[in-house]
Amino acid sequence: MKSMKEMQARIREFCKKNNLQSPPEHLVLDLMSELGEVSKEVLKMSDYGRKPMKRREEIKSELGDSLYSLITIANHFDVDLEEALEKALEKYKKRLKRGSAGSEND
Repeated sequence: MKSMKEMQARIREFCKKNNLQSPPEHLVLDLMSELGEVSKEVLKMSDYGRKPMKRREEIKSELGDSLYSLITIANHFDVDLEEALEKALEKYKKRLKRGSAGSEND
């Protein structure tokens, strides 16, 4: 399995090679659009809340698109996602020690 650093480097090169640089505003809008597609897929998996959730293979593609979009944003701002994730995990650990993972424990 590739590390996050390797994935970020791979996407950085892919974007550079294919001239896919965009302003950060466009990158964020693209991520939000992709997350909307994830949401839509989740709704479809439960027949819009009428049935128990049943996994559809399409969720994999939508999550992949979302991850790609998130990585392009991180690359634009030169954010090491492995480091960012470690910090987030530490934050959640501290919150859980205070009672829950919610931000009310900050």
